[in-house]
Amino acid sequence: MARIRKFVAYRRLKRPYTRTSKFKSKSYIRMTPHPKVVRFNTGDASKEFDCTLNLLSKADLNIRDNALESARQTSNKLLESYLGLNGFHLKVSVYPYHVLREHSLAAGAGADRFSSGMAHPFGKPIGVAARVHKGQTIFQIRVDKQNLGVAKQALERASKKLPCSCTIQVFQKK
Repeated sequence: MARIRKFVAYRRLKRPYTRTSKFKSKSYIRMTPHPKVVRFNTGDASKEFDCTLNLLSKADLNIRDNALESARQTSNKLLESYLGLNGFHLKVSVYPYHVLREHSLAAGAGADRFSSGMAHPFGKPIGVAARVHKGQTIFQIRVDKQNLGVAKQALERASKKLPCSCTIQVFQKK
């Protein structure tokens, strides 16, 4: 199986090329890949917590679903090991719905004949991504006041897995 392409090719938030055809079946994407994010809510959602921490994006970009799942797993592992299952609530606030398409090119000898001449190739679906804008919340963690440092560390670890720089915003109940 081929490796996934570097995300630099899909990072920008631009309107994707939409094919319009006189044949109706060619005007839409037939298959949408399933997002790799396993859970969007983990921990105790019903409990009232003192503090809420948000991981905010500093740029407009797409975030691929495997990056979201990787960030969720690292933060969830840290939170579960220190706080247990009932000591926090982690929520993935964005949903990967944007279908990424790739026009696969032939590699090797004589590949120049295949790769030229297509200005806007429609491509085949290879994955999905979440469209994130500047200042939008990507992850949200709710914890008690004494566990604030662990939650900050979990969000810092999650931000290392994402293709953008992020800030952490803290809200406390009074």
